[in-house]
Amino acid sequence: MPIHKAPTWHNQAMPGDFARTVLMPGDPKRSRFIAENYLDGAKLMNDVRGVQGYTGSYKGKRVSVMASGMGIPAIAIYAHELYNVYGVENIIRIGTAGAIDPDLAMMDVVAGISASTDSNYAAHFGFPYTLAPTASFDLLLKARHAAQALGYPLKVGPLYTSDTLYDDQIDYNPVMRNMHVLAAEMEAAGLYLEAMRAGKGALCLVTVVDNPYTGQSATPEERQTALGRMIEIALNMA
Repeated sequence: MPIHKAPTWHNQAMPGDFARTVLMPGDPKRSRFIAENYLDGAKLMNDVRGVQGYTGSYKGKRVSVMASGMGIPAIAIYAHELYNVYGVENIIRIGTAGAIDPDLAMMDVVAGISASTDSNYAAHFGFPYTLAPTASFDLLLKARHAAQALGYPLKVGPLYTSDTLYDDQIDYNPVMRNMHVLAAEMEAAGLYLEAMRAGKGALCLVTVVDNPYTGQSATPEERQTALGRMIEIALNMA
């Protein structure tokens, strides 16, 4: 059932409370961390179910940050409402990922030009063929320019959006590597599909926090706070 009026079941904010561009981490604690450490005058706009959304300013420009939770169903709900109810034009997911490309190192930042997925979420839109979830070119270009201006490396390529985190030990990585997929995460495909349907902008930036080739894995504290390069790239885009 379409929702066209604020507040919604999942968002207590009122029309105008969100900026045109919203940064979207998965973790509500990361949303609060960004608001407290990067934004000037940040105000809490949403706290329904503890999914915190803030609006403030960065370098004089109005910007919002709001969590999405984990997985396609969660990010699709929040993205749909932000795009279609709150007038948001761009959502930049800032999340974490596991490396598929063996050349990726811990804390490398990846911009997802597309998001292949094992999810059946695209069937929801009634598209009769294979619907390809893709990023918005203008946001991808802005990410490249922002990274270059900051002097940060940025890898650009396909992502894989998984519907599961814990599953049978089937190693699909060789197949993924053959198709030059860079990293695996759990939300990008849902965000891209909602943006495509709404005619809005979307980009997924992820930081590599798991490397199956070296056995390295970031701590929960590092996942929450040690993602500065990705956050700065996203904020300078906004």
